[in-house]
Formats: sequence, structure tokens, C-alpha cells
Amino acid sequence: MWGGVLGFMIIAALGARLGYVFRRKRALQKAEAETLFAGALQIVENPVFEPQGPHQFPKLKGTYQGFPIQVHPVVDTLATRRLPALWLLVTLQDTLPLTARFDMMMRPAGPTTFSNFDHLPDTLKHPGGFPEHAVIRTDNADGVLPAEIIKPHLGLFAGPRAKELLITGNGIRIVWLLAESDRVRYGIFRQADFGTVAIEPQTLKDIADCLLAIRRAIHDWDEAKK
Repeated sequence: MWGGVLGFMIIAALGARLGYVFRRKRALQKAEAETLFAGALQIVENPVFEPQGPHQFPKLKGTYQGFPIQVHPVVDTLATRRLPALWLLVTLQDTLPLTARFDMMMRPAGPTTFSNFDHLPDTLKHPGGFPEHAVIRTDNADGVLPAEIIKPHLGLFAGPRAKELLITGNGIRIVWLLAESDRVRYGIFRQADFGTVAIEPQTLKDIADCLLAIRRAIHDWDEAKK
């Protein structure tokens, strides 16, 4: 009898402990997300958070200057010979007069969790005036957007944090490096620990303004052809 009671008490204690650990982890994740997105909420209007799974950051959806925009942090642990990275995918959604993808990746070094760049069949010749380490790919070399339309809007890519510019018929995306994992913790525990990370409002505004400028340039180019 006492053995059964003791077993029940042990199981109850373990259940309570696991419940505490789970609640604490959820609270920490919530606080981490609130810190991360606090600055973004100064830029994105009509914000709505869309959950992405228990071990992922949510996706922030809203508008910027009247256009639908998405802000999505993504953890990348696939790349080799470097630390895990936390990328920020900022996407301006709009119907564009394009039939081919224009995908510019800075310093490509293997597959990523945020892009299909490696699956695109055509690599374009490096255009003059583009960043030195930019590689451009498309799914239709004959119908791709002319590079000179994009060239005036690549100021963000002069620095090391801008990673990808993707332009499709459904919108435009810039991928930005938010943080890399703590080297010591990842080396010992193989855990992607980014510490306290926050989206800077000015950085997000600069990215969103760049997306809008590219959008305008594409529509102006399309109108000029008519």
C-alpha cells in the first residue's frame, strides 16, 4: 500500500516539476519575443502576430505606408563552418509585373532555412555597380528584371548584415542578419543562444523604405515600357 502511495507521490511531484519547467519556458519565450518585436511595433501598423510553432518566433503581419508587410525572425542552424544565425525576413507584399524571380544573395555558402536560392537554375553574370560578393540567380534568365532597375537601391547591401534581396511577382523581400549565436554556448551545448536581441526601429524602417523604393522603380519601369 505504502509503495503505491509513494509511487503516486513521486509521479505527482515529477508532473508538478515538468509543469513548472514548461510554464517557465513559455514565459521566457514570451518575454524574449516581446523584447525582440518591441521596436518593430513602432514601425508596423495594424500589427497581428501569427504563431509559427513552439520553438520558433512568431511572424508579425501588418502594414507600412498602406502596403502589407511581414516581419519574420528565422533561426538558421543548417549552414556549415559558422555559428547559427538569427535572420530577419522583411517582406513587402504587392502584385508586381514580373514573370521571373530575381534573387540576389550575398556571399552564398550553402543551403539556408530561409531561401530557395540554391534551387534556382540560372546564375546571371555579375552586373557592374552591384556589391562585389553578390550572386544573382533566377528561374528565367530571358524574362528576369533588368539589373539596372535595382542597382540604385542597394545601399543597405554595402554593409555585412544585408543577406538576400528576393523579388517575385508577389512582392519583395530583404533578409537581414539580426544576430549570431553565442560561440561558447554553441560550442559546448550545441544550443543556438542569441542573448537579448531586439529589432531596431530605424533598421526596420530603412529596410521597409528600401522595399518601397524598389517597388516604385519596378512599376515605373513597367509603365515606361507601355
